[in-house]
Amino acid sequence: MKNNKRNTRLNNITQLLLGLAIIALLNVIGSFVFTRVDLTSEKRYSLSDATKEMLGTIDDIVYFRVYLEGEFPAGFKRLARETREMLNEFRAYNRNIEYEFINPSESPDNTERNKIYAQLVEKGLSPTDLRVKTKDGTSTQLIFPGALVSFNGREMPVQLLSSQRSATPDEILNNSIQNLEFSLSDAIRKLVTNAKPKVAFIEGHGELGAKETADATVALSDYYVVERVTIGEKLNSLTERSQTDTTNPRSTNKYEALIIAKPQKPFSEKDKFIIDQFIMRGGKVLWLVDPVFASMDSLQVEAETMGVSLDLNLGDMFFKYGFKLNNDLVLDMNAMMIPVKAGQMGNQPKFEYYPWFYFPILTPNSDNPIVKNLNASKTEFVSSLDFVNSSADLDKTVLLTSSEKSRKVNVPAMISLNFLGQKPDERLYNKKFIPVAALIEGKFESLFANRIAPEIQEDKLIGFLPGSRETKMIVIADGDIIKNQMQLSKGNYYPLPLGYDQYTKQQFGNRELILNAMNYLTDDSGLISIRSREVKLRMLDRSKIDAERGYWQLLNTVIPVLLVIAFGVVQAVLRKRRYSA
Repeated sequence: MKNNKRNTRLNNITQLLLGLAIIALLNVIGSFVFTRVDLTSEKRYSLSDATKEMLGTIDDIVYFRVYLEGEFPAGFKRLARETREMLNEFRAYNRNIEYEFINPSESPDNTERNKIYAQLVEKGLSPTDLRVKTKDGTSTQLIFPGALVSFNGREMPVQLLSSQRSATPDEILNNSIQNLEFSLSDAIRKLVTNAKPKVAFIEGHGELGAKETADATVALSDYYVVERVTIGEKLNSLTERSQTDTTNPRSTNKYEALIIAKPQKPFSEKDKFIIDQFIMRGGKVLWLVDPVFASMDSLQVEAETMGVSLDLNLGDMFFKYGFKLNNDLVLDMNAMMIPVKAGQMGNQPKFEYYPWFYFPILTPNSDNPIVKNLNASKTEFVSSLDFVNSSADLDKTVLLTSSEKSRKVNVPAMISLNFLGQKPDERLYNKKFIPVAALIEGKFESLFANRIAPEIQEDKLIGFLPGSRETKMIVIADGDIIKNQMQLSKGNYYPLPLGYDQYTKQQFGNRELILNAMNYLTDDSGLISIRSREVKLRMLDRSKIDAERGYWQLLNTVIPVLLVIAFGVVQAVLRKRRYSA
């Protein structure tokens, strides 16, 4: 009997020591071999390869000050928890990632709190008003769902709460969580990147000017060196002589991408040739082109104006690249509100707001990372586009469409303010999801492959290419989508944020759309693909909770206690039987 007890005790001690040895061995191995296991179905805790690669290049402290500390509703607590977990995941790959969570409303002094709020707004964080239930009813709480990120003396804001028109609060929070890796990775990339690629706005064909694209330029400057270039039929306007091959010098592109924003005058054949060869050398283009001329300026004077086709001499070029812009206008019942003077109130004009169907609001419904989870974009006199068959091997993806209630009007067409305020005939708005923006990727054929002058084709310095390497372009049939509004202040006009409408005080997603488009065109690291991450929204059934509240409370409180008691009783009986003899 004593020998049995001694052997049992010896076996227990041996098993304990063996278990401790295994744990110690695993820790030693873990100190040399880094690995992580993600058991979630959507791999929410697995970073993309692009993020891991970027984190591996950081050699100094990146510090996050996250303003999501305090008493929040459950949704914002979840956003705070997911942000903390994402930053911990970053730290697992680079210990230079540090963070703290701050409550900007912690001070009991109202003056001090307002001072902190003003500082955060000045640094670029946008506040959000919350209606919070209290014992006395409801109260308004101001929070800043964002972070300030600093690196080597530089600092920038990050908005952690996405804004999406027509989305429910739960959808907005879930989409914000889906975008966390992109938002945080993108901020780090902006801060640590020293050498920026160059992009250029094309001028010389009546394109939007520097003031009209001022905010887009500011936004793009976080990623690129932004220039403005007039082609002027000069072969070296977009190219430079290669310095790597002195025996056979050829032209290489000066820029990663071009932005052609709302041209109003025809392109000459030589300018088209220069752009074409830029594309053949792997250059990317963001086309923002109106095939129809229509202007609100004319409606400031008269109640009617004409929409007419605009000859830019680009149709054959577009056709060769696999698409065409149609001479029509898309009217959509999901449209911007515009102010119309309805009278005077004292010395001040009185305005009423009506939906203007010529200004569609485009809500993305694609999973492409350029537009996924993006806020709706506002447009002005947008047209439709179609894909055409081409001999080139191209992949074509629709990025933006009209809503389910839209129509097309061919031009020339009369545009009249007299229809404002009248109930539309919904039977006319029977077209669904008319394409207005597209991504085209692959190997393009040159427009001039079979009609270029022989002397140009044989000129080695020009280095004519009849076909391109793998490249891509994005086309949007609206030039105004990149145009910021101007505000008059103290006798001068100042640009407003791109996508902001000064009349309705709404912020649309135009800025993010342009940034995403250019990031996708120029980003070889694949960081933009992080936007495709999907975190499933597992919502509770509120009606079922209310109906079965008692059952689930009993199941989750009483049953575990009974199971523990039953386990204890069984264990006691077994021990008594084993040692009673």
